[in-house]
Amino acid sequence: MGKRKNNISGLSRFLLEAKREESTTQSDPTSGHERHSTISSFENMGDTPISQQNGVPPDASESRPAKKPRLQTGLLGEGLEKYDATGLVPFYTEASQVPENLQKYFSQRERFFSLYSSGCLLDEEGWYSVTPERVADQIAERCRCDVILDAFCGVGGNAIAFARTCERVIALDVSPVRLALARHNAALYGVQDRIEFILGDFLSFARTLQGFPRSDGDAKKARRRKIDVVFLSPPWGGPSYIAGSPTKPSAPSGSSSGDAAAVDAHAEFNLSGIRPIHGRDLFEVARGITKNIAYFLPRNTSLAEISSLLPQSPTEGITPENIEVEEEWMGSKLKALTCYFGGLVAGQEAQFDS
Repeated sequence: MGKRKNNISGLSRFLLEAKREESTTQSDPTSGHERHSTISSFENMGDTPISQQNGVPPDASESRPAKKPRLQTGLLGEGLEKYDATGLVPFYTEASQVPENLQKYFSQRERFFSLYSSGCLLDEEGWYSVTPERVADQIAERCRCDVILDAFCGVGGNAIAFARTCERVIALDVSPVRLALARHNAALYGVQDRIEFILGDFLSFARTLQGFPRSDGDAKKARRRKIDVVFLSPPWGGPSYIAGSPTKPSAPSGSSSGDAAAVDAHAEFNLSGIRPIHGRDLFEVARGITKNIAYFLPRNTSLAEISSLLPQSPTEGITPENIEVEEEWMGSKLKALTCYFGGLVAGQEAQFDS
């Protein structure tokens, strides 16, 4: 396998420079107008040289290409500067630095990334959406294959785990910041070269992929890239998707089954709450790529809805399928459900390559 090109080379540095420019915006004491950030300038200036816009004739020195800035060593250290996203988001080392709404997540930082103290980076959404490392490792073991698509990679928790069990990982995200953070974290774990980071949304990617024909033996035609497994961990709508935190029922002796159920009672989550489209529709898009789906869902998702994702009555000529629902526990806390389809289901391995 040849060495791949970096898909977002220089992205971290560009975002950091833009962010620094925004933070230094200040008023001009002579004109009373604010100086605009680099990003705003790019949006409004078009192709007009900056010197002409300011009423100053262009200088010959401006035609010379600027020297490429030297990469600064950050949290990743020497040799990994091109992956380093240091400065894009805060790197918290003490609870006193953390905003109040992220305090409970910061206390679990080593569960999210065992190498957190070495320099893992998360944005606000990443703090409450990243899969705990032990859970990600369990899912990755179940999804062991050649090529896996992580459709909503976020800050890279699952993609890093997949890189240990799969030959190749395709990691998608719509946020350039989160994609840069995911690449940064992957470099910290030493698996960045096994992951192909792509800035884009899953729906567009799937449509493009399905526009290519499957392999038919003609080497001159473009081929649809073979993807063995699709991992779906879409946005659930933020921390408010659930009220309360269910705990493993441990009813005292002599208690009724109703008492045990009360321990685990919580609001039911419906697939209509999935983003960016209804969870059922998202599943259908993924099934257009492969039958082998791992669907990471809230712990309180309706099991009836999960069951309805596959046909309820047998169809002639089609092998019946089962769904396997795995509960993901961290200590006494139920964190999520992972639903396996196709050849990922125990006992259905023969369907993996069908």
